[in-house]
Amino acid sequence: MVSELEFERPIIELRSKIAELKEFATSTDVDLSSEIEKLEKRLEKVQKDIYDHLSPWNRVQIARHPERPTTLDYISRLFTNFLECHGDRYYGDDEAIVGGIAKFYGLPVTVIGHQRGKDTKENIRRNFGMPHPEGYRKALRLMKQAEKFGRPIICFIDTKGAYPGKAAEERGQSEAIAKNLFEMAGLTVPIICIVIGEGGSGGALGLGVGNHLHMLENSTYSVISPEGAAALLWKDASLAKKAAETMKITAPDLKELGIVDEVVEEVKGGAHRNIDEQAIHMEKVIKNSLQELTKLPKEELVEKRYQKYKKIGQFSSETDVIGIK
Repeated sequence: MVSELEFERPIIELRSKIAELKEFATSTDVDLSSEIEKLEKRLEKVQKDIYDHLSPWNRVQIARHPERPTTLDYISRLFTNFLECHGDRYYGDDEAIVGGIAKFYGLPVTVIGHQRGKDTKENIRRNFGMPHPEGYRKALRLMKQAEKFGRPIICFIDTKGAYPGKAAEERGQSEAIAKNLFEMAGLTVPIICIVIGEGGSGGALGLGVGNHLHMLENSTYSVISPEGAAALLWKDASLAKKAAETMKITAPDLKELGIVDEVVEEVKGGAHRNIDEQAIHMEKVIKNSLQELTKLPKEELVEKRYQKYKKIGQFSSETDVIGIK
């Protein structure tokens, strides 16, 4: 049973009413087909009205859905011969990031991604998808290995952010993320990054420097959570909905701003509704990206990656500001 969100209440009520009528019709042999048909048409219209006009806050809620597909869900459906690798060769193995070697349509690739849990026990084991420094160092070790053997890299981004605890800071959290940004910028193999859930802060950026950056339709990507932004701006975290409306953190907004290369279509109602179907949408995007990027020479891959990030944002010089021509 898929957990429903608050804004989906009208859909839930209609589905419940249809189920009641069908059960009543079966148990009493009363013909209610016309009433059921009318309700099903109404349900279809309500679903379209709701899912085709999702607000930024609605998308935040879907991105955080407890049953939303994780990195391992996609790995099992998109790749073959996956061999998971463990450890950073410095401290230990961080289960908030998974990675290894696999094949995509017979092509050897390196797959890395944030991994959160589906229940309390697994979330504790995965640290709720918030990596420690050793997670980012493990990811970088696998990326450098991929470069050595000429394998494309595919990164799945899904984290609230890097773990902010004392132990993580003592082991060099900021340095580990910064080094990933630096090293990923210069890797000579194709890098494809896909935001599959929440893309939060530097924790997301630590796996986010690539030739192509794609986002699932109902995922988010931001420097801070809506709650954090609301607490900073208005001293009230309960204004998160208002913050989400203004932050431009959804896939359509970021595509318009030129940060995202492609928005990946989601199953109606969110990827958690049908993971197998969602994997098909993901497969097409990955396949197209690999076909484009594997044709490019090493130097061009690095240069295009540099140009991609160089053109993001707007700036003005000091002379522009003070009016000097």
